Amino acid sequence: MSSPVGTRTGTGSGSGSDFGSGMHMHLRTRMPLVLLLLVALTGLFSGCANSPMRPHDPGAYHPQRNDLALYALSLLDTPYARGGRGPATGFDCSGLVSHVYQQAANMRVKGSAADLGQNAKPIDRARLQPGDLVFFNTLGARHSHVGIYVGDGRFVHASNPRTGVRMDLLSNRYYAQRFEGAGSLLD
Repeated sequence: MSSPVGTRTGTGSGSGSDFGSGMHMHLRTRMPLVLLLLVALTGLFSGCANSPMRPHDPGAYHPQRNDLALYALSLLDTPYARGGRGPATGFDCSGLVSHVYQQAANMRVKGSAADLGQNAKPIDRARLQPGDLVFFNTLGARHSHVGIYVGDGRFVHASNPRTGVRMDLLSNRYYAQRFEGAGSLLD
């Protein structure tokens, strides 16, 4: 009995004539090529990871900055308290910054939002990194409010007695209209 053209017959007995065996052979011959491609891509991407870190490189990994952002995020929903400097009593905006920097980076940071603005090295908004400070005019005075940038256009701050410590987007209309600048207390 003859087979139709283009089909394979067989029992899979190793004769190489059945479809499954042919497919297996095809994958085996391609495997070294696939592995070579994976090795090449890995080398290419690891070369990017080993480039020297530039100050305020938004794509660079910096453990201290990540610690600041993560610690700030851990304080979400803590109550607001005017003049507050700790989780037990609550925070105001500058108290939150002081506490986060002390606990996550072992840096003593004191003063009002305006004082922090004076002490921070100004940076362009496009170069913000986690742990940088963002400043707003919310009370009709320069740098009357401060938050900690945590990445992806978001910042953590002690907002008010109703909401406490929360996270907001810099693009939020209220904060976008009141944004005054960004600064860094890190190198």
